[in-house]
Amino acid sequence: MSLHAQLSPEALQRLHAQRRNSSISSVAIAFLTVVLVGLLLGVFLLPNLVKDVPVIVTYQSNTEEDPSLQEKKVQTSMDRKPSSPSSSMAKVITANTTSPTAIPTPDVDVATPSLDFGDGNDFGSGWGDGDGAGGGFGNVPATMKKRCSKQDRLARLKESGGTPECEDAVVNALVWLKKTQNADGSWDKAHPVAMTAFALLAYLGHCETPQSQEFGDSVSRGIAYLVNVGLKNDGKLTNKPAASIQWVYDHGIATYALAEAYTLCDSINHDIPDLDKVVKKAVDMILKGQGDSGGWLYRYDPTPNSGDNSVGFWQIQALKASKHTKLMSDGELKKHSNRALKFLDSVQGQDGAIGYRNNPAQSPGLTGGGVLCFQLWDGDSKNIKKGVKYIDKNSEFKWGSPGANLYYHYYNVQALINYGGSEWDDYNKRFRDELLKNQQKDGSWVQSVGNHGPINTHMATCLATLMLEAYYRFLPGSAK
Repeated sequence: MSLHAQLSPEALQRLHAQRRNSSISSVAIAFLTVVLVGLLLGVFLLPNLVKDVPVIVTYQSNTEEDPSLQEKKVQTSMDRKPSSPSSSMAKVITANTTSPTAIPTPDVDVATPSLDFGDGNDFGSGWGDGDGAGGGFGNVPATMKKRCSKQDRLARLKESGGTPECEDAVVNALVWLKKTQNADGSWDKAHPVAMTAFALLAYLGHCETPQSQEFGDSVSRGIAYLVNVGLKNDGKLTNKPAASIQWVYDHGIATYALAEAYTLCDSINHDIPDLDKVVKKAVDMILKGQGDSGGWLYRYDPTPNSGDNSVGFWQIQALKASKHTKLMSDGELKKHSNRALKFLDSVQGQDGAIGYRNNPAQSPGLTGGGVLCFQLWDGDSKNIKKGVKYIDKNSEFKWGSPGANLYYHYYNVQALINYGGSEWDDYNKRFRDELLKNQQKDGSWVQSVGNHGPINTHMATCLATLMLEAYYRFLPGSAK
């Protein structure tokens, strides 16, 4: 006989509950163990699974040198600000020739304004007023803006008495300039500062900027050359010694060119390192160099009651161009321009002529320069009218004769297109076709005679180009 112990129902129920609790505890302990093991593995293994992201660092290719041995130069890389939307996209063109001032650019597509640049005539008093064209040049002064549209440029040609052949001649001249530029960005060898400035004015007159597809590289390198000269000489734009009578010409013409370059580049948000700094210093030098008479002399000599108008006209044009950079005080510029006009009034003859210095009969072919300066700075209309009458009566333009000196006619064409009326119509017929038919096949002009000093082929080409750009370079800014 076998004996079996039998649990009571209450005891059996307690036994089952105990088993359930034991199972739950075992599962919980196992889960916690797995979590703990996972954390430990994470601590030791995770750093090996995470990859470091390398920091990209760019370096300049040139090695460091002792600063005392380095010549300060403008940076040749361009920090481009966000540019305005444009209807066209173009590759940024890099220099075709090896040059220390060539501007390297990335091989990427960047937004640029319309590549059909150009419009206006010479600086008028209305700069910055009125409606302007678009195409990324929204901040260009109103009288300059139409040069930056091919459509407007051709319309201005037609309205002002020009022809399509005038535009063709300008483009051919710009191509010639591109081919004759020096490796360092300058033009000419004997007078590189003034001649580079003339070339830049011709390019800018057609609204060619560093972003221009065909001529952008030439413009960039020309600007960089002049900026480097200014940085080297603390704002003095010349390579001539201080004793030279020519360096003030260099400085005035180059200041004019760089100020206009700044205005156009700033309008398309194209930053050129140190350009603003050089323009400010160069203009300040012109203001300080004005003589007691209100005119300017060689070496900025302050001799009382004297001034060389041939030199002074470039200073006055440079001040007008600088006004629209907005880098200088308008009041200060106006004060100095008023003094300059007062001097010109004092040396203008009864017949309207304005000559080389105090004597209006000495080189009266400069009269157009005086008239233009009165127009630029809202001078007395009586001075303008007298000067225009003198030009209308006495100027001639027969190629090969002394009377066709382009240095004089560079001023005459601007003064008369500003004045308008029958005087402009007559003058336009006098010079336009004569100038066109004497352009060389390569796009240059060669002038072997002159009655205000020699004019080399480069200077003649630039002056002739600026004359043909007068149809649209600036809008007229003066009236009778």
